[in-house]
Amino acid sequence: MCLARAVAIMIANVLSIAGSDPSGGAGIQADLKTFSALGTYGAAVITALTAQNTRGVSAVELVSPGFIVRQIDMVFEDLRVDAVKIGMLANAEVIAAVAERLKYWKPRWIIVDPVMVAKSGHRLLDDSAVASLRTELLPIASVITPNLPEAAALLGRPSASTWLQMEAMAHDLLDFGCRHVLLKGGHLGGEESPDLLASETQQQRFDARRVATTNTHGTGCTLSSALAALLPQQPDVAAAVGMAKDFITGAISASDQLSVGQGHGPVHHFYRLWRQA
Repeated sequence: MCLARAVAIMIANVLSIAGSDPSGGAGIQADLKTFSALGTYGAAVITALTAQNTRGVSAVELVSPGFIVRQIDMVFEDLRVDAVKIGMLANAEVIAAVAERLKYWKPRWIIVDPVMVAKSGHRLLDDSAVASLRTELLPIASVITPNLPEAAALLGRPSASTWLQMEAMAHDLLDFGCRHVLLKGGHLGGEESPDLLASETQQQRFDARRVATTNTHGTGCTLSSALAALLPQQPDVAAAVGMAKDFITGAISASDQLSVGQGHGPVHHFYRLWRQA
C-alpha cells in the first residue's frame, strides 16, 4: 500500500535594506507588502527614517553605518536569506558598510534599486555618494533597476529619450560590473511603458500599457522588491522580470481602489489577494 506523504514547501526569505516610509507606500513598508503578496517571508534592515507622505518628504534621519551593519549581521546569523533588495542608502559611508557585509555573507541574489530622488523631488542620495554606488555596490549586484534619470546620473550623461539610447545606456551600465540591468523606460512617455533587461549575453524588452493614474508612489520600490521575491522562485532572471512587471502593472491599475492621501497615492500591493477574499 502506498501512503501519500505531504512535502513541505520551502518559502523564500527575502531581506530589504532600505529607508522607512511612515505613509506606507514606499521604502521598507512597500517592500514588505510586496514580499508578502508574492508568497515570501520578508525581513528588513532600516537605513533611514523619513518624515513623508503622499505629498512629499519633509525630513530624513539617517541610521549610523555601524547600526546598519549590526542589523544585517543579526539577520544573516539567524535567517537563510535567499535574496536581498537594496533601496535608499543615502551616503557613501552607508553604501560602503552595506557592500562590505554583503560581500561577507554572499547572498545568491542582490537587487539594487539606486534610489536617488523621491517622487516629490526630494533628494535621497548625496551627490558625493554616486561614485560609491558605482564602485562599491553595483559590482556585486545581480540586477540593478534604475529608471532613466537614475541611469543618467550613474553614467554622468543626459537621459535617454529613445529606445536605441536606452539600449546603449543599459549596456554601458553593465560595465560597472552588475550581472543584469533592468532599465525602466517609463520616462520615455507614450502609451506603453517599456523596460529593458540586458546582460552580457542577452537583451529582452518588456512592454506594458501605461496606466492613467496619479497613484504611483512607491512604484520603483515595489518593482525591485517584486523581483527580489520572484528570483528565488523562478527558473531565470527573464521569467522573474516578466512576472514582476505584470505584478507592478496590476498594482498600479488597481491603485484607484485605495483612498490614501492627497498627493501621489500608493499602488495596491494586495490587489490579487483582496480580490480573491
